[in-house]
Amino acid sequence: MAFCELKYFSPALQKHIAANVIIPENRQLKPFPVLYLLHGQSDDHTIWMRRTSIERYVEDTGLMVVMPDTGRGWYSDAAHGPAWETSIVKDLIDLVDGIFPTRANGAGRALAGLSMGGYGAIHLAFNHPSRFCAAVSHSGALAFSHYDLDANPGAWSNEMKLILGEKYIGSKSDLFAQASKLVTGKKRPAIRIDCGTDDFLIESNRLFHAHLNSINYEHEYEEHPGAHTWDYWDQHIQDSLKFLLPILNPAKPSSAK
Repeated sequence: MAFCELKYFSPALQKHIAANVIIPENRQLKPFPVLYLLHGQSDDHTIWMRRTSIERYVEDTGLMVVMPDTGRGWYSDAAHGPAWETSIVKDLIDLVDGIFPTRANGAGRALAGLSMGGYGAIHLAFNHPSRFCAAVSHSGALAFSHYDLDANPGAWSNEMKLILGEKYIGSKSDLFAQASKLVTGKKRPAIRIDCGTDDFLIESNRLFHAHLNSINYEHEYEEHPGAHTWDYWDQHIQDSLKFLLPILNPAKPSSAK
């Protein structure tokens, strides 16, 4: 595998930003499908490479992995702040497809992420089903924007409202509402969700799983022993790859190592 760090200008953000990229070296496997792998709230674009063996896991799969830096923006165009969503679905994707030999269509792109990034993966897939064919959430904050922030006031409430605005329940930021708007058989992205049974986000994952069942949205859902830790995510990103590779259908798929 080859590896590089992209430093590029995002028109949506009006600033330079970064992304790490893992690139297959076997040119016989191109064009490459792309996994956009998203970080959590306290992390950046380097974290997946530093805390997991993602490069080893995708070796020989023909899968390219792009890991963007998106600050604390929840992969959304903020009501009062940066347009992180547009910076990914427009600026970054157009740049990646322009530089690398990718499968430059929705069937060749998927998302995965942890915590804030787990929310972001499903949020972006639901909002842009023509851009992504699948999304995986690990320990995702899947009830973000679905409940009243004022009912549980905390240090992050004001920060979250800058992102969401005042009327967020039922909006395009609310995964429960987003899922209900995607009609059966019409560009419903493939979804996989997992969470550790000792994770503080387990109940929101269970509620979202139940909601998807209630609207007959086919998806994979698993609970495993574990908490909100890198040991858990390093293990279960391998499950993501086993789920995503047949969907993305690389030229030469192989199991995670």
